[in-house]
Amino acid sequence: MATWEDVRRIALGLPETTERDDSLQWKVKDKLIAWERPLRKADLEALGDSAPDGPILGARVPDLGAKEALLADDPAVYFTTPHFNGYPAILVQLDKISKPELEELLVEAWLAQAPKRLAKQFLAERQ
Repeated sequence: MATWEDVRRIALGLPETTERDDSLQWKVKDKLIAWERPLRKADLEALGDSAPDGPILGARVPDLGAKEALLADDPAVYFTTPHFNGYPAILVQLDKISKPELEELLVEAWLAQAPKRLAKQFLAERQ
């Protein structure tokens, strides 16, 4: 399915998106849209036997409603941990998400974080 190279290609294809040099993080105008998020000890304890072991992508979502919808829609791909309770971000099993779905997720993350003027321009150009 998707790889870090897919994340990089999609994210850097969005206007004014940058990649942090020392880690897998992508930002628009200094606002984080997606990042590598290895599971920590507390995450592993909270998830127990259901903790995934592949690469994990963290991504912003527009709001908590969008997060809940993703969690309900495809729990084999999307998950969360107590660390992200009340925060508009989702965790993704990168090796289980399709490339089109990854692109949709990253575009939505970008739209949630981009300045309104830039987002409006981007959407107008896509029509």
